[in-house]
Amino acid sequence: MTTWSFVEGEWLEGNPGLVGPMSHALWLGSCVFDGARAFEGVAPDLDLHCRRVNDSARAMGLKPLHESGEILELCQEAIAKFPRGASLYIRPMYWAEGGFVDNDPETTRFCLSVYDSPLPEPGSAAVTLSPFRRPTIETAPTNAKAACLYPNSGRALREARSRGFDNAAMLDSLGNVAELTSANIWFAKEGALHTPVPNGTFLNGITRQRMIRLLRDAGIDVYERSLTWQDFLDADEVFQTGNYGKVLPFTRIEDRNLQPGPLYARARELYWTWAHGG
Repeated sequence: MTTWSFVEGEWLEGNPGLVGPMSHALWLGSCVFDGARAFEGVAPDLDLHCRRVNDSARAMGLKPLHESGEILELCQEAIAKFPRGASLYIRPMYWAEGGFVDNDPETTRFCLSVYDSPLPEPGSAAVTLSPFRRPTIETAPTNAKAACLYPNSGRALREARSRGFDNAAMLDSLGNVAELTSANIWFAKEGALHTPVPNGTFLNGITRQRMIRLLRDAGIDVYERSLTWQDFLDADEVFQTGNYGKVLPFTRIEDRNLQPGPLYARARELYWTWAHGG
């Protein structure tokens, strides 16, 4: 894939070697990142993603090296390196080079990587319940988009795929549904939409927040509340929102087949219209 990365004042092509065996991030996990999208000539909520990566850095004890507006300008510069309308993933990152157990914020480094990444098309997708759970703020840095959180999501995804599913819902420590392995989850029931209320165990996604505002402005009832897996099993529709795929339906939950429904379709339409300036 075509990749451009901004590191210490210069643009580098490909996958540059930036860390070594003594880098804190490599062996002790002090890396945060954010993910934004450019597609069809637009980059929705890019400013919010640039702001959030700095918030994540502070939550992990790192030192933000760029103002969010500077990161935004670098993102726009990177997008211009690709053909207009290209489907891109935009990933600013911070990590520490030094420290022992705790990182040394004075050794913080920054990299912005932008690369070709096709936007997934809606299709058949099955979801199951994972045996693995999301941590709480007392046990992991859940207030950051931190790389160290993703191995837990990775093992949940691996286990789900081993059983023939495409994604998995993860519970919080109390047994309520938190999110999918890397996206937020929704269901429709009797004309209303429901999604887990943020409780500090999962990322309150930027696309999720945008979708709530768009749906409510369109007159659709959206409820953020504590939800059980049974609530999803009894739903009329199930879908996901997240930066990587934006708005995508599920067509099977456990052994029950579903069809992409009207509220999912309306959500996707609202997002695309807003993203393109509507």
